[in-house]
Amino acid sequence: MGAVSASSPDDGGPVAAPSSVSAPNGQPPERPRWRERVRLTLEVIRANPTGRIALKVFVAIAGLLVVALGAALIPLPGPGWLIVLGGIGIWAIEYSWARKLLQFTRRNLRKWTSWITRQSWPVRLLIGLVGMIFVGAVVWLTVRFSLGIDLVTSFLNYIATH
Repeated sequence: MGAVSASSPDDGGPVAAPSSVSAPNGQPPERPRWRERVRLTLEVIRANPTGRIALKVFVAIAGLLVVALGAALIPLPGPGWLIVLGGIGIWAIEYSWARKLLQFTRRNLRKWTSWITRQSWPVRLLIGLVGMIFVGAVVWLTVRFSLGIDLVTSFLNYIATH
């Protein structure tokens, strides 16, 4: 099998494969970071037309499954939105629109986090309380309409009888 030569996006030249020769400082050469390995692997796959199409199909299906799972979990307490963002991250491997959406989301999440950290403790507590009330209402409505159980009535009956 022949060696695969990949091009670096920085200089357009070939990327040298790690060698067993020591670095100038006498230390063994540093292995490529995992991101570099993934990038090189994706370049090798994209070099073949069949691999490029297979990668696009695989990324599209995997991203769709993860986004669908996350969307189904959004009304429930838990990491629904985080799972949706993971699916968009999978799509971002191959699709520029998903990369732009992910960058937009990260940027606004950082702005929101920065704004929250600048607020006083009472404002943070109020925002947290509103968030918990919202999550509680979503859980109550989800259980009420999907399982037909009214949690508030059941809780009040339990308190009254015990």
